[in-house]
Amino acid sequence: MGWLAIGEVGGEMTLQGFRLELAPTPEQAGRLSAHEGLHRVVFNHCLARVKAVMDQRAAERSYGIVDADLTPVQSWSGPGLEKYWRETAATYPWFAGERMSSRVPKEACRSLAAALSNWSTSKAGARRGRKVGFPGFRRRKDGGRFRMDSDRIHPTGARAMHIPAVGVVRTREDATWLTGRLAEGRARILGGAASRVAGRWWVSFQVEVDRTDINAHHRAPTDGPVVGIDLGIKTYATIASSDGTVVEVANPRHLARAQRKLARLNKALARTQRGSANRAKAVRKVAQVHLDVAHARADFGHKFTTELARTKSVIVVEDLHVAGMVKNRRLARAISDAGWATVLHQLAYKAAWYGSRLVVADRWFPSSRLCSACGVINTELTLADRVWTCPCGIVHDRDVTAARNLLGLVA
Repeated sequence: MGWLAIGEVGGEMTLQGFRLELAPTPEQAGRLSAHEGLHRVVFNHCLARVKAVMDQRAAERSYGIVDADLTPVQSWSGPGLEKYWRETAATYPWFAGERMSSRVPKEACRSLAAALSNWSTSKAGARRGRKVGFPGFRRRKDGGRFRMDSDRIHPTGARAMHIPAVGVVRTREDATWLTGRLAEGRARILGGAASRVAGRWWVSFQVEVDRTDINAHHRAPTDGPVVGIDLGIKTYATIASSDGTVVEVANPRHLARAQRKLARLNKALARTQRGSANRAKAVRKVAQVHLDVAHARADFGHKFTTELARTKSVIVVEDLHVAGMVKNRRLARAISDAGWATVLHQLAYKAAWYGSRLVVADRWFPSSRLCSACGVINTELTLADRVWTCPCGIVHDRDVTAARNLLGLVA
């Protein structure tokens, strides 16, 4: 059982993600795979229609046809795409013959509508963040998932999950925490999704839950220490506290530690024949290593951010431009392995949960370059410089200096 990295506080209810691993029987695994395939088929079927209309309109424009006379664009909203699917579902007679859930096509249409909306707003410059491309067709080898709205996927016991058109599936983890709150009316499932990773099935929920008791029990002390945190690669985090202590958290380097094993497994994968059973096994082995790395990274990040949010009164961090930093090809893997963006996101919502205060320094604040003694900014400092000496005579460790300067913004 695990809470996903989703957290928003609104009133007494908190929006969270909740995930459990399933233990389906072979027959149930087949039904799950069929619904995963249904989601992919509906998504691709509707996307093909959208692309056909766009291509037709582009061709008509090249012939000099005015916009008013072009092939009309049908609604690309979720309901509009769902209507098109219902009108053309007979193309796939197995949909009715196999008694598949009708909720999966509905959510597939919603997913495509959201992707098209993101592309449209990004193209128009009305969407923040990096540019979003036109949605592509989904492929079986990329893995998959399917979603159902409301509480159609829901727990029926501490270790049992009801999935429409699949049945009651046993879970490998205990869900008592969730089932108890659902029974008491202190939680509500907004939607559920099943996904397959490395040959293993998972079910995740978007849940509105009352966390009042947990947040109160782990409330951060109002007179607790104030800390400045510098995130890095050589040292994962350098934490300068208002009590004068400096703590360095070693970088676990989850992906880097798995590189030798991944190299061996990828070499074995490259030697298998495409389409063979041995290749499928080799693919699962590689995927399992990546899954283990992802789980280890998530576990480390949650423990790190939870301890900070529960024990510190004020936490000061930098606003890191991670998307821009990973463009440095020499550091991209190490930065991605550190998961800074996820850590900053978790600190934001966990601080709100437990009553600590998160302060985000300006992205351009010269934390590593600023001398805390005389205020001089070292403009010549490079990433390779781990230690630098100020003209005033103070010798600075760049990570410790950054953490102390961040602390100085509020202390």
